[in-house]
Amino acid sequence: MQDSYCIYNGHLISMYEPAISFTNRAFRYGDSIFESIRFTNGKIMFLADHVKRIKLSMTTLRMNVPAEFTTGNIEALILHLLEQNNIKQDARSRLTVFRNEGGFYTPDTNDISFLIESEALETTGYQLNQKGLWVDVYAEIKKQINKISNLKTGSALLYVMAGITKTSLKLDDCLLVNDNGNIIESLSSTIFVLQNGTLYTSPIADGCIDGVMRKQILDIAAQNKILTFEQTLTVHTLTNGDEVFLTNAIKGIQWVGQFKNKFYTNQKSVFFTEKLNALAK
Repeated sequence: MQDSYCIYNGHLISMYEPAISFTNRAFRYGDSIFESIRFTNGKIMFLADHVKRIKLSMTTLRMNVPAEFTTGNIEALILHLLEQNNIKQDARSRLTVFRNEGGFYTPDTNDISFLIESEALETTGYQLNQKGLWVDVYAEIKKQINKISNLKTGSALLYVMAGITKTSLKLDDCLLVNDNGNIIESLSSTIFVLQNGTLYTSPIADGCIDGVMRKQILDIAAQNKILTFEQTLTVHTLTNGDEVFLTNAIKGIQWVGQFKNKFYTNQKSVFFTEKLNALAK
């Protein structure tokens, strides 16, 4: 078997080396945050935004941010890992930060460790799905609105339960709701709704993940004079929309074909996918 590698605290190790113990706080308490980062056409996409977000998340969670935790250092580590794993085309890298072990709910330290993993992707560039996704609302467990709602943490049971429901209902994705019953995001993506040429997405205050790809789409929309509002989304918003698409850092854009009895087109989804691929050149 060909060895595969990851990077633990800046050091290249085998994926099969037991570097993390069962006392790890990410395992015990979900005391961790992470970023999923796309590599395409020889470029690590939007890395500065990923590093900025994870450092802000660390500060929110009162984790100590090491001085060497810079965009340049993280870029060098990811590129080194991709080279060692012989990945030359598109790839997904995951950067996980977790508080060092010790203590029960109350930690003994706020110092951190980090892990970088990588895996090859089958697709080249951002590719729009040919068939529209079939989605519906998951409302059995609602997402609470608080100061950590916008963070990508290892405490992901809500998303796990929604994923199980997605599978049981044979859906392509589930839409999550907050305490107020408003639609905020999907399992791993930001939601955008297009109506009469205007783009709508959930405000961060509604509890959605503050997505890196969300930021890129808002920037592209502004550059192309597409009117955009961060506005609370409801079932009514989606059923009155002309297009609905989901965005994340790995897949780019996935267009929704059906929500309940409503069917959608994908013209703007094609447009934004083309703009994203232009940024990758």
